[in-house]
Amino acid sequence: MQKKGINKTISENRLFWFLKEGTEINLQDKSQLDLYIQQILSHGKAEDIKQLLGTISPQTFRESFGRIEGFLKNEVRTFWREYFENFV
Repeated sequence: MQKKGINKTISENRLFWFLKEGTEINLQDKSQLDLYIQQILSHGKAEDIKQLLGTISPQTFRESFGRIEGFLKNEVRTFWREYFENFV
């Protein structure tokens, strides 16, 4: 499992079927970070989200969410907006 402060991760085919298996995702690059978060929120399991939240800081997650929320399904977007309002 990855820890906060990790700069890179490897794509999993289950979540990133459009990338070559094992492609490195640079979490320091905002566009790659946003792609990573969007895919996990849209297609990930609870364990993927747990790993995501253990990998990046809450502030980084919130900033990225602000950039990608328009691309998320309404239910997902609403869930995370309420999460930020009530818990963060």
